[in-house]
Parts: sequence; C-alpha cells; structure tokens
Amino acid sequence: QVRLVESGGGLVQAGGSLRLSCAASGRTFSGYAMAWFRQAPGKERDFVAAVNWRGDSTYYADSVKNRFTISRDNAKNTVYLQMNSLKPEDTAVYYCAARVAMGSTWLAGYGTANWYDYWGQGTQVTVSS
Repeated sequence: QVRLVESGGGLVQAGGSLRLSCAASGRTFSGYAMAWFRQAPGKERDFVAAVNWRGDSTYYADSVKNRFTISRDNAKNTVYLQMNSLKPEDTAVYYCAARVAMGSTWLAGYGTANWYDYWGQGTQVTVSS
C-alpha cells in the first residue's frame, strides 16, 4: 500500500514554470513505476509522463516533450514533474500515480490510467494567457 500526496500546483503565466512534487508513504517506494496524468474540465484523464522504478527510463506525451521533465528521488520517496514553457492548454488537475513494476513490466501499461493502482488527490495547475 502506498499513499500519494501532490503539491506545487498554482497559477502561472504562459511561458512560466512550475515544479510539482508527489510524496509517497509506504514501503519499497523504489519498486514502483510512477507517472503523472492530467485532467482538464470535461475531458478524460491523459498521460503526461512516466518514470521507471530506478529512475533511468522515462516517457512523455508528445504534447509535453522537451518542456516537462519527470524525475524521482527514491531516498526521499518523491517524484517530480518540472514544467517549463507552460501553455494555457496545460491547465488541468495533475495527478500522481503508482504501481509496483520492476524490470520491463512497466512498458506494458505506463501510459494507461487504469494500469496504475494508486492515485493522489491531484493538484490544480492554471496557466493564464
């Protein structure tokens, strides 16, 4: 069992930056694949970025490539999402997700919301034009 708590959201102007954090409680955080998803009003929850259990493999949605960076610090039980060059279309509630997945098993479902077992409560990101 793991509990996830996101922080770092807020209001920022277009072109600005934010860093989201997701703090995990529970044992063996290092064994979890972690991801960020986002959901805008009236839309589905979309994949943003994922990182494997060791932190040496990452994947991104095309819409955020070269602007967002996902990373993790297993010693601090925390995963981060650095968001640069923000656009109004990045406005959404951002959710952290986790699933136990070591080795290459995470490749099967890292981009799919229902593959993950644990979710945070979300943090609002609003980008003004």
